[in-house]
Amino acid sequence: MTSIWHLTPDIDNINQIMLRSTIDEHLGILIHEVGDDFLTATMPADCRTFQPYGIVHGGANVVLAETLGSTAGAHVIDRDHFRCLGQDVSATHLRPVSSGLVTGTARPVHLGRRSHVWQMKLYNDAGDLSCIAKLILAIVPIK
Repeated sequence: MTSIWHLTPDIDNINQIMLRSTIDEHLGILIHEVGDDFLTATMPADCRTFQPYGIVHGGANVVLAETLGSTAGAHVIDRDHFRCLGQDVSATHLRPVSSGLVTGTARPVHLGRRSHVWQMKLYNDAGDLSCIAKLILAIVPIK
C-alpha cells in the first residue's frame, strides 16, 4: 500500500509539541501508532473524560475523534501552502466506556484538493466498538 502522508507523522513530535497545552493534553490523549493510511490514539476513561454517570462523555469522544482526524489531515497536506480546518464533525455513540482506555483510529474516506473526509472508530479495552465519528476538513490555501 502507498502511504497517504505528505509528511509522515512523528509520534513524539505530536505528543510532546503539537498536543502540549491543549485540550488533548488535559484529557490525556496520546498518539500511539502511524500506518500507511491511519493514525491511532488513546484517551483514558477517567474523571477527566467522564460525564456524571461515570462513563466517557460524548464530547470527550468527539475531541478524540477530531484530534485524530485533524492531526492526520494536517500530515496529508503541504502545510507550507495549505491549512486544514474542521468544517463538520459528527459522532454516533454505540457503547458506554467506564474504565481503561478509549482507542481510536482515523482513516481517510476521501482526500480531495479542497476537502477531506475522515472516519474515526473508537473502541474500549475489550475491542468493542464504542463510537463512530466522521470529520470533514476544509483544505484552505495560505494567502
